[in-house]
Amino acid sequence: MRVEIKFGGYGGQGIILMGNITARAAVLYDNKNAIFTPSYGPEARGGAASSNVVISDDEIDYPYVTHPDILVVMSQGAYEKFAPLLKDGGKLIVDEDLVKLKNGEGDVAKVAATRIAEEMGKRIVANIVMLGFFTGVTKILSYEAIKKAVLAAVPERFRELNEEALERGYKKGIEWQKE
Repeated sequence: MRVEIKFGGYGGQGIILMGNITARAAVLYDNKNAIFTPSYGPEARGGAASSNVVISDDEIDYPYVTHPDILVVMSQGAYEKFAPLLKDGGKLIVDEDLVKLKNGEGDVAKVAATRIAEEMGKRIVANIVMLGFFTGVTKILSYEAIKKAVLAAVPERFRELNEEALERGYKKGIEWQKE
């Protein structure tokens, strides 16, 4: 198994953190190989941001994501830029309130990650809601692995909030699978 994943959005959404957490979950808690590569736009906040993760059961001989199997986007700009790169038959995961799709998208999973985070009172955890959704939809990583990686990545005072965000997203992902 080799899976190429690209996370895309704009600076300030936690896109780089999403990739980092995903790779850490794979390596530290799910006993897989992973490579994480961040990509920043010209400015930290508001500029384009993406991160790439390759996960494999075997040794990873080529570390770059060229045509992702899974594309997770949290902004219209990221969708426009990266959707053409998605592998045929790949899975597109979007924040449905922030991304307007065009016709003929194929395998798409949608969640209102930002809206869910806002309902929790902290828009900043939208990326963690999305990570939970990604985990529930793709089943590439175990929920326990992603949960451990999230809790290890955030300051102690925000762990409860992030755990709730992850769980809400994961439950939406499981619901999506049943549809």
